[in-house]
Amino acid sequence: MTNLWRSTTVGSLKLSHRLAMAPMTRSRALPDGTPGNLSAEYYAQRASLGLLISEGTQPSDDGQGYLTTPGIYTNKHVEGWQKIADKVHAAGGYLFIQLMHAGRMSHPNNTPHHRQPVAPSAIAPGVQMFTANGKLDIPVPRELSRAEIKETVEDFRKAAAAAIKAGADGVEIHGANGYLIHQFFGENSNFRTDEYGGSIENRARFSIEVAKAVVKEIGADRTGFRISPGLPIGGIDEGRSGSDLYRYLIPKLADLNLAYIHVAHGGNDELLREIRSAWPNTLLVNRAGRPLEDIVVDIDAGLADIAPVGSWALANPDLVERLKLDAPLNEPDRATFYGGDSRGYTDYPTMDKQQKVKISHGK
Repeated sequence: MTNLWRSTTVGSLKLSHRLAMAPMTRSRALPDGTPGNLSAEYYAQRASLGLLISEGTQPSDDGQGYLTTPGIYTNKHVEGWQKIADKVHAAGGYLFIQLMHAGRMSHPNNTPHHRQPVAPSAIAPGVQMFTANGKLDIPVPRELSRAEIKETVEDFRKAAAAAIKAGADGVEIHGANGYLIHQFFGENSNFRTDEYGGSIENRARFSIEVAKAVVKEIGADRTGFRISPGLPIGGIDEGRSGSDLYRYLIPKLADLNLAYIHVAHGGNDELLREIRSAWPNTLLVNRAGRPLEDIVVDIDAGLADIAPVGSWALANPDLVERLKLDAPLNEPDRATFYGGDSRGYTDYPTMDKQQKVKISHGK
């Protein structure tokens, strides 16, 4: 794993290694979307990972999809994220807040205004989601008007500004995993006949407008973008033109000189090689379900600069130290991934704490 410990950069940030914390929904915000009291401790515990990409954070009321996810569009939200940013920085890490508009991946029971979800087209994803009333079918969304699309771009811009005001080092635009931007990409989720639907150029238009607005507001070196080529999450089918859409999109984002692209890799290695070739800046690659011993494979192959880590980072606040020492890891407790209190959130032990417990028990 030698290459894992080489220094690198993201935008203007200097990182001492090639690991990062992947964005993970934890559903522990207050009802108004303000990050909960334990969130600052949770993120600061993991600061040794260097670059921390936050859980998906809605840029507006309409952007919320799941219960008790955080927002970044009110003064209270900014105050909550400021506490997190301050603690992360004090612990030596950097924080990028992921801006996630859920689009149709939502339910009226989960949002503050209880309105119908919005999307490029009035097409339900055909899946269920957890709500305050249990697991329910996601309803048919309302199609965004052209004016509302412009307003949503503005919501992303304002959220990016709020993130920087809160002390974050940057933002990651969530263009993946079945959420709003990805819904514009999908051939089966975008039936629009205006300039936001139909051709590859039109289906990519919204994502590029969001990226341009964010870059203009906070700077390219503070802006990342997440994609998930070929992943059928949230009922999305990119169709035969899916790979071609990314072949068009990546150079457009490269023209904006974004700090990084974050690929949730679905297994198309040929496309990943093309993205690597077309992308001049830092590339993050997260292969779902990869064994820990393969974490450096893409870096060794020159296909990635940074390897984001999800559940292993969740369960091991000192993951960097454990990997360097080849120490045993805590196992993630999936029952505590979403919602709840400190259990499965801030109570995973570090090696030091585990050693103290062994000593106190005479082991």
